[in-house]
Amino acid sequence: MITKRIIPCLDVKDGRVVKGIQFVGLRDAGDPIELAKFYDEEGADELVFLDISASHEGRKTMVEVVEQVASQLAIPFTVGGGINSLEDMKKILRAGADKVSLNTAALGNPGLITEGSNFFGAQCIVVAIDAKYDEQLGSWRVYTHGGRNATDWEVVAWAKEAVSRGAGEILLTSMDSDGEKNGFNLNLTSAVSSAVSVPVIASGGAGNARHFQEAFEAGLADAALAASIFHYKETSVKEVKASLREQGVNVR
Repeated sequence: MITKRIIPCLDVKDGRVVKGIQFVGLRDAGDPIELAKFYDEEGADELVFLDISASHEGRKTMVEVVEQVASQLAIPFTVGGGINSLEDMKKILRAGADKVSLNTAALGNPGLITEGSNFFGAQCIVVAIDAKYDEQLGSWRVYTHGGRNATDWEVVAWAKEAVSRGAGEILLTSMDSDGEKNGFNLNLTSAVSSAVSVPVIASGGAGNARHFQEAFEAGLADAALAASIFHYKETSVKEVKASLREQGVNVR
């Protein structure tokens, strides 16, 4: 049985960890280096670091902060935000990341996924998908630039395309659920998980341990990611894992 992963996420803006609701109303959540060290000691399985305004502001991910965060970690570490080329990927991986997350750049240049996958291996390439339900489409639409711009892509179709081009993992965020703490979007998560052959990380909406269990069982996710409930000590990685073990979910 595959072990399910619990992944805290550091959304970083101007060198600080921030968190909002549905990608807006950001408030400070702490220092990324201190939080990284804390989550490593807490038993997190991985850590995701997203420079959330890099693509929108047209700048590169903060390599120095990535180096400092990586120095605190013994667990796998994924970095995204403003990664637009193979050279950018090299810099981030050299700085200590284990994987790179591509979102806006991959939609603008899908060949970047293949380029990275061929050079580093698919296991290093995560494609992050920001999804929002579209009434006209009757499904979920993919957004870029930190959830600011709608694309023509339907989410399941883009996930399949990304995997066909070499993505080794999908980080799937429901913008509608983000920060609401009412649970992951199970319909969205299960639709993508069922359609692709690589691991899917559910993101957006975690409010308690039960929501993680739902993401794994009904959502068919391989991992689940959360931010505010961990940052603001509403629950902890240890508590979530203990609850999941009680329910028979296989976690580390």
